[in-house]
Amino acid sequence: MSSDVLNMTKENEVLVTRRGQTTIPNKIRKSLKIHEGTRLKVETKDDKVIFSKIPSIFDLAGKGKLTREQAFRLLDKMREEE
Repeated sequence: MSSDVLNMTKENEVLVTRRGQTTIPNKIRKSLKIHEGTRLKVETKDDKVIFSKIPSIFDLAGKGKLTREQAFRLLDKMREEE
């Protein structure tokens, strides 16, 4: 049996609604700083659903991770998606 199955608890089990919605447990949201409006990328791998935070311009601001040009390109991309 895989360790993923052994680590399954009611605490981290969620239910999918008929509309395909689910709730990320509060403990996980807090630890990953996921709040209303946080954008997530959804991918699948084998039989897993993987959610990853998409960094916002605010996450990257002041951390030296982006050049000025990269920041403006990211802002333009975000505006196009709205």
